[in-house]
Amino acid sequence: MPRKELPLAAGDGALLSFAADLRRLRHDAGSPSYRALSGRAHFSIATLSGAASGRRLPSLEVALAYVRACGGDTDRWEQRWRDVAAEVAAEAAAERDADEEGTESSEGAERAPYAGLAAFQAADSEWFFGRERLVEDLVDRVATQRIVALFGASGAGKSSLLRAGLLPRLRSANRTVLLFTPGPHPLEELAILLASAANSTPGRLNNDFADEPQNVHRTLRQIAADREADAEFVLVVDQFEELFTVCTDREERAAFISALVFAARTANSRCRVILGVRADFYSHCAQEPELVEALRDAQITVGPMNADELHRAIVQPAARSGCRVEGQLLTHLVAHAQGQAAVLPLLSHALLETWRRRRGNQLTLAGFRAAGAVEGSLAQSAEAFYGKLAPQQRVVARQLFLRLTALGEGTEDTKRRISRTELDVDEDTGVVLERAAAARLITLDEQRLEVTHEALIRGWPRLRAWLADSRQELRTHRQLTEAAGTWESLGRDPGALYRGARLTVARQAAQSGCLGLTVHESAFLEASTEAESAEAATAHRRSRRLRVLVVSLALLLVATTAMTVYATRANREVTRQRNSAVAKNTAAAATGLVPKKPATAIQLALAAYRLAPARGTRDRLLSTLMPSWNGHRGELLSLAIRPGGRTMATGGGDGKVRLWDVHKPRSAEQLSVLNGHKGTVYAVEMRRDGHVLATAGSDRTIRLWGVADPEHPALLSTTRSHTADVRSLAFSPDGRTLASSGNDRTTRLWDIEDPEHPDRLAVLRGHEDTVRSVAFNRDGRTLATAGDDETVQLWDVADPGSPDRLARRRAHDLGVFDVAFSPTSDVLATSGGGEQPAKLWSIKNPRQPRELAALSGHSDVVGALAFSPDGRAVASAGDDRTVRSWDISDPEHPRRQVTLTGYTTAVAAVRYSPDGTTLVSGVFDGRVRMLPVDLRRVVRGACDVTGRAISRAVWERHLPGIPYDPPCR
Repeated sequence: MPRKELPLAAGDGALLSFAADLRRLRHDAGSPSYRALSGRAHFSIATLSGAASGRRLPSLEVALAYVRACGGDTDRWEQRWRDVAAEVAAEAAAERDADEEGTESSEGAERAPYAGLAAFQAADSEWFFGRERLVEDLVDRVATQRIVALFGASGAGKSSLLRAGLLPRLRSANRTVLLFTPGPHPLEELAILLASAANSTPGRLNNDFADEPQNVHRTLRQIAADREADAEFVLVVDQFEELFTVCTDREERAAFISALVFAARTANSRCRVILGVRADFYSHCAQEPELVEALRDAQITVGPMNADELHRAIVQPAARSGCRVEGQLLTHLVAHAQGQAAVLPLLSHALLETWRRRRGNQLTLAGFRAAGAVEGSLAQSAEAFYGKLAPQQRVVARQLFLRLTALGEGTEDTKRRISRTELDVDEDTGVVLERAAAARLITLDEQRLEVTHEALIRGWPRLRAWLADSRQELRTHRQLTEAAGTWESLGRDPGALYRGARLTVARQAAQSGCLGLTVHESAFLEASTEAESAEAATAHRRSRRLRVLVVSLALLLVATTAMTVYATRANREVTRQRNSAVAKNTAAAATGLVPKKPATAIQLALAAYRLAPARGTRDRLLSTLMPSWNGHRGELLSLAIRPGGRTMATGGGDGKVRLWDVHKPRSAEQLSVLNGHKGTVYAVEMRRDGHVLATAGSDRTIRLWGVADPEHPALLSTTRSHTADVRSLAFSPDGRTLASSGNDRTTRLWDIEDPEHPDRLAVLRGHEDTVRSVAFNRDGRTLATAGDDETVQLWDVADPGSPDRLARRRAHDLGVFDVAFSPTSDVLATSGGGEQPAKLWSIKNPRQPRELAALSGHSDVVGALAFSPDGRAVASAGDDRTVRSWDISDPEHPRRQVTLTGYTTAVAAVRYSPDGTTLVSGVFDGRVRMLPVDLRRVVRGACDVTGRAISRAVWERHLPGIPYDPPCR
C-alpha cells in the first residue's frame, strides 16, 4: 500500500480554504480536465491536481499558472497566496516555539546540521559535504598556480567551498590564509587586514596602496621577512563581484586589481591569490586587461552537484547529528536539485526547516512539504518574519531590504553589505534587525550587516515585487547615499551638495515614501535645498540689475539694427528681383538654343539656375541636359524597354521597329531593325522576361518577335484578327496573355504561352469608338481599356477565356488616350483631353472605381503615361510639348517633381527604365530623349556635358548686368 502522508498541523484551515477556492475556480471555468489545464499552464497533471488537494501549499508559480489556466485574477490570487503562506509559516513557528518551551529538547544545545541560507564557515568544515573532489582540484591548482579564479553561479556554493572546504585544508598545511570581501573600498579592506601584521595603521597602508598598488607586494614581503624562508600568504577574495557592484571608483578598482596581480605574479612574490567570482560577472572581469592575462589558464568553474554529491550533501550532515533522511525525501531532493547550480542555498534552507520539523530523528517528506518545499520554504520563512511585524515595522523592513540590495546592470541583483552607521537604529529598526537575524534572513556583526544569501532576493516574491516597484527610486537613493557620505567626509563642503536636476530627482524619490532616509541623507537634502534657494535669490538680485542695463542697450541696438536690416533687405530684394528676371529670360533662351548649340544652352541654363535656383530655372536646365538622337524618319509613336534596361524598342510612322543599346544613352547604338509591318507601327510591348517583343500597327497585324539576342531578332508569328488599325498592346504580368485593341472598337485576348502559335481567347466589346489603350493590373486579374468614346472600362480576366466587365466610367472629355496601372498598388492613371487631361483612380473595388486626384498642369491633350517601378512616381506626356513627373507617395495629394520642356513637337510616348533610374520619352519628330531620375546628380554633372566654358560675349548678351562668372571653366 502507498505510504500515507502525515497531515499538517500548522495552517490546516488556511490550506484547506485555499485549495477549496482553487477547486471552485476550476468549476467556474467549466471544470476543464487536468490534462487540458496542463496544456495551458505548462505544468504536469500531478503538480496541478496536488495544488488543489489541500495537503500542502503549492509554490507561487504553480498557483498562478493554475489560476491563469482557469481565467482567474492573478494579482488577487498572488496576494491571497502570500497571506496563506504567512499564516502557515506563522502557525508553524508558533508550534515550534511552544514545543521548545514545553519540552527539554536538546535542540538548543545541539548544532543544526544544515547552514540554511548562510555560507558554511571554516568552523563548519566537519559538516561540509559533497564538494570533496572540487576542493581537491582547488588545492592542486593553488599549489601550482599563483592566481586562481573560482567562477560559479549565485547559489552554487562558492563561499562555502572557499571557507569550509579550502581554508581548513590550507591552514592544515601551515599556510597563512587571509580571507576578505572587497566591499565599496577594496584597498581599504586589504589595508585593515594587513595593518596589524605590518605594524602599521590602516590609514597609512591605504594611502600607500592607493599611491602605488605595488606596495601591497612590498608589505607582504615585509610581513614574511619575520617568518620562515618559504612562508607564503594566500589572499582569498570572496564575492569578488562586489568590485563591480558596490565599488563605484573605477581608479580604486583598477588599482586593487593591479595590486593583486602584481603581488601574485611578480618574480619574488610571497603570496597566492584566489578569487571567488559570480559567473554572470565574467564579462566584467574580461574588460580588465590585467585580469584577462592573469586568468588565461587559471579558472575553475563551480557547476551543479551530481547525484552522488547531492546525496552526500543531504545525508551526511543529518547522519553526523544523529538523524536520518527518509528515502522518499532523498529521492525527491536529488531529482529536484540535480543539474541546478544555483539551488544549493534554497536546498539548505529547506533542509534546515525540515530538520526543525523532524519526526523523532527522521527528516520526512511530509515535514519537507510542511516547510514549503525547496521553492516555498524560503518564501514561507520570509513571509513568517514579515507577518509578525507591526505595520510601521513592515515599512522599516521594506526600506531595510531595499537598502541591502545592489541593483544589477545587465546582471542579476546582488546583496549589498552596509555599515551600521548607514542606519538610524530606533526601536522599530532594532526589532526588525533582531527578528530578521533570528530568521537567518540577514547576517549581523558589530560593524556591518548584509542579506544572508542572494537566494533571498530571487526566492522571496515580496522582495522581488518591492524591487520591481522601486527600481528607479532605488538607483536614485544609492546615488544620494554616496553623495551624502562624500559630503560628510569633506566636512560638509557646500560644493559637494546637489543642485538642479539631480536635486529635483532626489527630492521626488524621497517624497515617494518608498525609501527611508537616514539623518545624514535628510540633512544632505535639506542643505542642498537651502543652498539652491540661496543661490537662486542671489542670482535673481543680480539679474534685476543686469536687466535694466540690458534693456537700455537693447533698445538702442534694436533701433540701429532695424535701420540696417531694412536697408539690407531692400537692397537684397531689388537684387533678387533683377536676378530672377534675368535668369528667367536666360533659361528660356537656353531652351531655344538646344538644337543648334547644346553646349552653350547647357551653360546658359546652368548659369540661370545658379543665379536664381527656382523650379522654373531647374526644369529648363534639365530640359537642356536630356540626351537625344533620331530614332525614326517619321513620327516616333511607341517605345518599350527590356528588363535590365539595356535594350529599347521603338516603333513609328516609317513602319520600322528598331532595337537600341541604351547602356550609354548619349551615344545610343542601333542593334537591329525589324521589317515586316506595312504602314505605321502604333504599339511595341516587351514581355517581362525580355525574350518576346510584340508589335502592331496600321496593317492590322500583330507580330511576335524573339529578341533574346537583340542583334539577331527572329519573327515568331504574325496574327491578323482585327478588322482595322491595331493601336495598343499589353502583356499580362505572367507573360501568358496578350491584350490588343484598335480602331475596330474591340479588345482581343490571346494565349501566347507558345509565341509561335498564339491562340485567341476572347473578344471584348463595349466601346463605341476606337480603343486607344489597354493595361493589366499588377496581378493580371483586371484589364483596363480606354477609348475615344471618353470611357474607361474595367474587365475581370482572371479566366481570360470568359472575361466579365466590372465597371464603365466616363473619364475625360475628347477621349481617353492612355491607361496605366501602378505596379505596387491599386492605383490607375488615365489620360486624355479636357480641363483635367490626367487623373488618378483607386480600384480597390474594381466595380466602383473612385477618382483620387487630377494631375494638373498640362495645357493640351495628354497622350502617354508611365509609372515608376516602385510605384512612387508617375510621368505624363502630351501635345503641349512637355513631360511632367509627379510624386504620388500619397495618391490623393500628388506633388509635381519636374517639368521637362524644349520639345519641338508633341510627346507621343514615355517610359521609366526597369530599374527606375531613367525617364525616356519618344517625340513626334522621331527623336528619343532620356533623363536620369536622380535630378541632383544631373545638375551636379552638368559641366561634364558641355566640354568648354561659355564665352564672355555670349554671357554679356544673355546675362546683362551680371558679373562674368562662367559655371564651367
